[in-house]
Amino acid sequence: MGKVMLITGASSGMGRETAILLARRGHTVYAGARRADRMGDLAELGVVPVQMDVTRAEDNERAVRLIVDAEGRIDVLINNAGFGLYGPVEDISLEDARYQFEVNLFGLAHLTRLVLPHMRAQGAGRIVNTSSMGGRVFTPFGAWYHASKHALEGWSDCLRIETAPFNIQVVLIQPGLIRTEFGQVLGGKLQKYYEGSAYTAGLDRFFAMMSSPSAASRGTDSDVLARVFVEAATAGRPRRRYVKGATARPLMFIRKWFGDGVYEAVLRRTFG
Repeated sequence: MGKVMLITGASSGMGRETAILLARRGHTVYAGARRADRMGDLAELGVVPVQMDVTRAEDNERAVRLIVDAEGRIDVLINNAGFGLYGPVEDISLEDARYQFEVNLFGLAHLTRLVLPHMRAQGAGRIVNTSSMGGRVFTPFGAWYHASKHALEGWSDCLRIETAPFNIQVVLIQPGLIRTEFGQVLGGKLQKYYEGSAYTAGLDRFFAMMSSPSAASRGTDSDVLARVFVEAATAGRPRRRYVKGATARPLMFIRKWFGDGVYEAVLRRTFG
């Protein structure tokens, strides 16, 4: 039986592939994203595009109202919208850092709060949150991104316990490296903090590593992650966490079982 779903961050990458695959499986899928111009063809694939910015309360409220009015219910929320803020802690403004949390945590939390009353009334529901291997490990120059994902992990775990009596399940997905234009996008964002920084030598090494052809080739295809999202959203008994993507399991294993000293030694060898 098809479910009614809302997925954010659906204009590209994992979000887009997941929306399409869920629609093909017979579900009613509303795909939210800021860049509506990039979702024009989704309607032809059975997906309903919704322009929304998760940091804008009015957008979240409008999207949920649209779905409930049209469908009478909302069964699954996939919180996939997010981005990575990278740069030296000393150089990143607190304004930029707050926006990282607005997208990766507070916008997600507001949207979740809006759907929970409907799920409680239905007697069932599922929240799927896109975390990252970065919610369990860390890399240079990613302090605010990693902080937002670590926060999301703890927030989701608490929510899972609170909503369990209402038959609402909370699932985390922890992707590793995904084959996207991440290196090029990251490089563009780093330029904002590069000039005049005391950390240029480290930034040069970090960007060279992250944007190298070998790093891009190791990434996992978005459609592979889409299948993981589908399982997380539809399985009768989903796992609490799904780990998928290049380097995710090895790095998480090293930190967990060998400790921070060994893990940091791996980072130093990797990033110079």
